[in-house]
Amino acid sequence: MLNTNDILETIQMIQDENLDIRTITMGISLLDCADSDIDKACDKIYDKVCRYAQNLVKTGEDIETEYGIPIINKRISVTPVAMIAAACPDKNPVKFAHALDRAAKQVGVNFLGGYSALVHKGFGPGDYALIQSIPQALAETDLVCSSVNIGSTKAGINMDAVAKMGQIVRECAELTADNNCFGAAKLVVFCNAPEDNPFMAGAFHGVGEPDCVINVGVSGPGVVRAALAKAPDANITEVADIVKRTAFKITRMGQLVAQEASRRLCVPFGIVDLSLAPTPAVGDSVAHILEEMGLESCGAHGTTACLALLNDAVKKGGVMASSHVGGLSGAFIPVSEDAGMIDAARCGALSITKLEAMTAVCSVGLDMIAIPGDTPAEIISAILADEAAIGMVNSKTTAIRLIPAIGKKPGEEMEFGGLFGSSPIMDVNRYSPAKFISRGGRIPAPLQSLKN
Repeated sequence: MLNTNDILETIQMIQDENLDIRTITMGISLLDCADSDIDKACDKIYDKVCRYAQNLVKTGEDIETEYGIPIINKRISVTPVAMIAAACPDKNPVKFAHALDRAAKQVGVNFLGGYSALVHKGFGPGDYALIQSIPQALAETDLVCSSVNIGSTKAGINMDAVAKMGQIVRECAELTADNNCFGAAKLVVFCNAPEDNPFMAGAFHGVGEPDCVINVGVSGPGVVRAALAKAPDANITEVADIVKRTAFKITRMGQLVAQEASRRLCVPFGIVDLSLAPTPAVGDSVAHILEEMGLESCGAHGTTACLALLNDAVKKGGVMASSHVGGLSGAFIPVSEDAGMIDAARCGALSITKLEAMTAVCSVGLDMIAIPGDTPAEIISAILADEAAIGMVNSKTTAIRLIPAIGKKPGEEMEFGGLFGSSPIMDVNRYSPAKFISRGGRIPAPLQSLKN
């Protein structure tokens, strides 16, 4: 039975505390589009995406209007394109990126993810060619996003892929240097990548997923912060309980939207990703939640402990509110997309080394971090390896989005605009890991992988 106070509270969350559905993402399998003729495969891909997603944006807008719930993004994820590219190994996979970009523009979505490869144990047919083509693909398209999974708890870390991806990240930035190096912002490098993540740029439609599915990502850092602000004298146990109860309320709204979108589109409901995804808007910051817990600034000693509490409480509260929770589900810490993180980085309270420690307990990793434009590829690769190691050993997802700011130095700023925000250029350790990265091979899977 509906409670008037609950309705009024939800209205206040939406109007004053930046509560929203961050994304409705339709996952579409492209496995039946594979063809040895790349032009035929591209036509099949374009037709299938347009056919399945033709009503996605309108449905999201209709739900927004009827329920008064902001739905910020409507997106598509597809089968990792490297699998489709394997059928035509002598062709340039960039053709697939152009077909996907055209389809995304035709149906009106914000982004399309899945220009991806899964190489955590080695390169299969199509993988290397796709990875090699990522910089060109992201430079020549507007809406296509890319991801590469370089490690997993079960497989270890593919160090050949790590070395290659350091070069690819740099090339993405260089090819889009006239556009704030935005190509690198559309590329995510993963360890333990989830198959049902609705958030960009790392979304792809896993091979274990149905032919088509609806996944929803919720967001409400401002709501959690406002709830904590009402209890300034609460002890830590009470703080965790407040976060749990608030996460439950946020996720219930996500479950409602997911089920309604599924029904209207006649597509199975997949998961609700209950992540707290911040924006540059004032009052919509994960960093400010941590500061509400009692830190002078995000990045101070105690930040990792506060983030661990937050992440755990979000999961515990959210999992009770939805029949299917998946994706990343926790707290995001993207520097350029979080007003509090931006401020903490600017004043020097937050460094890359502190962010690395925080990634051991958050839901993603080093996300949307601008680094000096002259950072060598081997240092980028080593940062990828460090993050992958955290994910591998802790049996969790870690993801890295680094933006080498070509032509810029530490202390200068990068301005991306919109939800991508802005970021100060954060310095990196300049001691060389080149010999380590050049060794290649594979870091063996940890002992905890042997669970059979």
